[in-house]
Amino acid sequence: MNKKEARKRAAELVNKMTLDEMISQLRYDSPEIKRLGVPEYNWWNEGLHGAARAGTATVFPQAIGLAASFDEKLLKQVGGCTGIETRAKYNEASKHGDRDIYKGLTLWAPNVNIFRDPRWGRGHETYGEDPYLTGRLAVNFIKGVQQKDKEGNVLAAACAKHFAVHSGPEAERHRFNAVATKKDMFSTYLPAFEACVKEAGVLGVMGAYNRVNGDPACAHDYLMNEVLRGKWGFDGYYTSDCWAIRDFHEWHKITKNVEESAALAVNTGCDVNCGCSYLSLQKAYSKGLVKKEAIKKAAVNLFTIRYLLGMFDKTKFDDLSLEDVDTKANRKLAYKAAAESMVLLENKNLLPLSKSEYSKLAVIGPNADSIGALRGNYYGTSSHFVTALEGFINAAPKVYYAEGCHLCKDRTDGLARAENRLSEALAAVEHADAAILCLGLDETLEGEEGDAGNLSASGDKRDLELPAPQKRLLEAVAKSVENYNKENKGEKEKKLIVCIFAGSNLNLKFAKEHADALIQCWYPGEEGGNALADLIYGKIKPQGKLPLTFYKSADKLPDFTDYSMKGRTYRYLEDKENVLYPFGYGLTYSEVEIKKAVKKKAGEKIEIEVSLKNKGKEEAVETLQLYAEPKNKNKGENPHLIAFKKVKLKAGEEIKVKLPLEEKSFSFIIDENGEKVVGEMEIYAGLNSRDLVKA
Repeated sequence: MNKKEARKRAAELVNKMTLDEMISQLRYDSPEIKRLGVPEYNWWNEGLHGAARAGTATVFPQAIGLAASFDEKLLKQVGGCTGIETRAKYNEASKHGDRDIYKGLTLWAPNVNIFRDPRWGRGHETYGEDPYLTGRLAVNFIKGVQQKDKEGNVLAAACAKHFAVHSGPEAERHRFNAVATKKDMFSTYLPAFEACVKEAGVLGVMGAYNRVNGDPACAHDYLMNEVLRGKWGFDGYYTSDCWAIRDFHEWHKITKNVEESAALAVNTGCDVNCGCSYLSLQKAYSKGLVKKEAIKKAAVNLFTIRYLLGMFDKTKFDDLSLEDVDTKANRKLAYKAAAESMVLLENKNLLPLSKSEYSKLAVIGPNADSIGALRGNYYGTSSHFVTALEGFINAAPKVYYAEGCHLCKDRTDGLARAENRLSEALAAVEHADAAILCLGLDETLEGEEGDAGNLSASGDKRDLELPAPQKRLLEAVAKSVENYNKENKGEKEKKLIVCIFAGSNLNLKFAKEHADALIQCWYPGEEGGNALADLIYGKIKPQGKLPLTFYKSADKLPDFTDYSMKGRTYRYLEDKENVLYPFGYGLTYSEVEIKKAVKKKAGEKIEIEVSLKNKGKEEAVETLQLYAEPKNKNKGENPHLIAFKKVKLKAGEEIKVKLPLEEKSFSFIIDENGEKVVGEMEIYAGLNSRDLVKA
């Protein structure tokens, strides 16, 4: 069914409703209207990296890990799998009369906010700090979720969130006012949303909790009407974040009471209230604060989506069932995603390990046997999570395991217990050929306000440091390995591999200096342990790239509450000495070099031809990246990503890769008014954002 027909049928249905019935359908938990054959429906469902919060499902790497793949095709496959499992769960639940939360077809994902500051606890829900990369990955994820059958029925509906200028701090999100210039909005905060609307046809958009330049994001006339529905032509549904409308009067203080808040939201174009404020719409109507036409318009928007999803018709998607959930093929895709997501940060002539030479491994650390280190947040429940420990047990001839320390607490069971954990870890190292140290965070240390165990920081990080117990463990294991090698000169050296499970930038300076190899694993999903073990033993090749800048310290970053992009992310970075690893960085098991890059005219397009050579002895999968920089250096911009492509090179192979560019990719600059203006740009090719070759 096309949108025109869906909207026509929606209008016909809504015209038959009383005002009270219309109002009831604007709730996220909309009730049944029996006389019209309208079943109850709950709009709230999650699918950030797999069908979430509704029982058994395939659990993919957290979004930031998916971003590290730099793989548009993979994101479309993950979106497709998420949509299929969501539809299958909806079908099965509906058969049993279950239309509760997390059982619907409207997924509130992806999160396309920009990870502008590494302290933001929810940054791991995003695709990183770059608006172009975020847009490309989000568009493909949405296309996977929203695939159609021959009749035009949509598998499931995606929702781009949180519109629009939103990335912490979590503790202040209900009262915070994000101040951003139009230049920053249209060059950083809005492009991914525009791509979701114009290219992917996303069916939903969710507003943020905070205000943007004084107006609440869920009732922002400029952003919602002039930009989203006006300039971009969005014709889907708009939902509030959960209980965000209540914030209008309780925290933002822009309205006096709940009736005024509900009326303001509906009048501005917020169709769904995740919360309970719209229970007051009848009272707001009686006071003359909102007209029936505004309520009706919202209801029509919502039923248009329900018709597009085929909720009132027979579709080919009705045959999806439990047989399509948690399949072998889906688990294989989860493994592929985990393998592509892991970023090799350091490799001092060690990896891949030889299984015969390094047959005995000490697998150590609080994240070694942690399911939390696999999941991230907004996750489903895998029928089988493979932790790092299990992965190495599957792969290595002999494994010694020790927890080593608690994730973040010092003496939860007394001092003796803490010391025993450390001594056990050191004993494991002594008996092994190599130590695999699994450190990092989980959702209790970085996450969403209200959900985090780290309540004093409301989910955000205060700094970029590893928790103190893990620091001590890292230092002790590194010292043990170094002492052994000093005392046993001439013999086979013991090696240290550090694996970081976290959704963001941590200060890895010590690990960089003391480890023989360092891997950023993110939260890699249900197959994370198998993928990590296979990566270290060389069964698969590393190909992940950092979707954000890794800093040494947060102390030199701009204030967390400052939404100006000046000095932020690789695109506007000023203090380059504070960078530990640049955006786009990631090693392979070989050495790929860009020999040259040439700009050519190809009809009406520009084509960049890049010569690459694999100088090493291993096959490599690299991600070629193109960057553009305004020739006017006074703009304060560094070269920014405009294209990327994954390429495979055999050992010793030299190839030429052509990347065609649209004019908009390299010839526009966002001025102070947020408008695109033509300007000359320099084009560069690189394998990360720092080491570039001019075309």
